[in-house]
Amino acid sequence: MVDPRGMRFTAAVTTVVLAVVLVTGSGWLLLAQTAVFVIGASAGVRNAPYALVFRRLLRPRLGPPSDLEDAAPPRFAQLVGAVFGAVGTAGFLSGLWALGLAATALAFVAAFLNAAFEFCLGCQMYVFFRSATVKGARG
Repeated sequence: MVDPRGMRFTAAVTTVVLAVVLVTGSGWLLLAQTAVFVIGASAGVRNAPYALVFRRLLRPRLGPPSDLEDAAPPRFAQLVGAVFGAVGTAGFLSGLWALGLAATALAFVAAFLNAAFEFCLGCQMYVFFRSATVKGARG
């Protein structure tokens, strides 16, 4: 279970990082952001770097959350971010700027939606795929 405020904070930081990547075309900065996504997907969103900053610096000042969320959907969203980040990094570092920009822009939109409107696109994908898997198993 995770604090949804922390998920929004990490989305806001990610939005800023991805905006800088879009402006500068820095494949190396996108590679660093992709590493953040990979940590969140593999070690869990509570252990991702931006979540650690939130937990240590901001959450103590905010008090306890009114509710907690399941960590599985945001973890899946981190995996989706890692895929787009990897594609974008490959694009920028190989000279395929259009690919780098497109993949980064898609990740930016998803992060922005979460930060600004608390709409986690990757989480919605998780719910969709999970329900499709359950329906498929039933036959």
